[in-house]
Amino acid sequence: MGVPSVLPLPAAASDQAGCPPRRPWGHLLLLCTALLFLAPAAGTPGLQKAVVSLQPPWLQVFPEDNVTLSCQGARSPGDNSTQWFHDGTAIPSQVQPSYSFKASSNHSGDYRCQTGQTSLSDPVHLDVTSAWLLLQTPRLLVPQGAPIVLRCHSWKNWRLYKIQFFQDGKPKWFSYTNASFSIPHANASHSGAYHCSGLLGQMQHTSQPVNITVPGTPENRERGETLPEEPASIADADTAAKAEVENTITYSLLLHPEAPEDDTAPSDYQNM
Repeated sequence: MGVPSVLPLPAAASDQAGCPPRRPWGHLLLLCTALLFLAPAAGTPGLQKAVVSLQPPWLQVFPEDNVTLSCQGARSPGDNSTQWFHDGTAIPSQVQPSYSFKASSNHSGDYRCQTGQTSLSDPVHLDVTSAWLLLQTPRLLVPQGAPIVLRCHSWKNWRLYKIQFFQDGKPKWFSYTNASFSIPHANASHSGAYHCSGLLGQMQHTSQPVNITVPGTPENRERGETLPEEPASIADADTAAKAEVENTITYSLLLHPEAPEDDTAPSDYQNM
């Protein structure tokens, strides 16, 4: 009786000879499936962007002004965690939807945020500037038809009067006491560099210019179009009525403000 030249190996021996154990492959399959489910939360392009908002809404502030940044966007139930970034660097100490601070020069820069259910927000640029006067606005790029809102802000909120607003060096609006000014429906002719001036005590001061852009063709700019401007909506009714009367003042008075001065700045004004 001959002996077979090839003998079949037992099934157990075959598993041990060259085939990997089945359990690790099963675990790998489960791991891959889990990663597929987790991937959208990590940053799918279809996710809605988070939005950074400011309170107060001004992009330009003085040192010591209070600023609150808020991150708006979808969140998982029970999860309010938020990632904050300053000039591209994460702020690990800030994980709440709101981020408040007293402004200093170190706070100037771009701010972004992200929640668990949103992609990274567009940047919001905050400018912290030391000066006597500051022209403030909530946005630098204004869609056509939207309002342009400006505020002439004085250092330490000292009383400011005989206030003028300028566009590209040309006077646009004057008031004795109202430091807010708005253009209700902006068009491309309202693009330009805006600044303000006013009296603090007996001294005249002027802000640095702020460039505001309204996309479109400035076809009305060459017509010398004048603006029947209204005070910003943040002014109350009495101030709005006063501003309407003040608009009737001739420009010669603006050039020669000879009205009696009965107000002075705080005693440390000259020392500064």
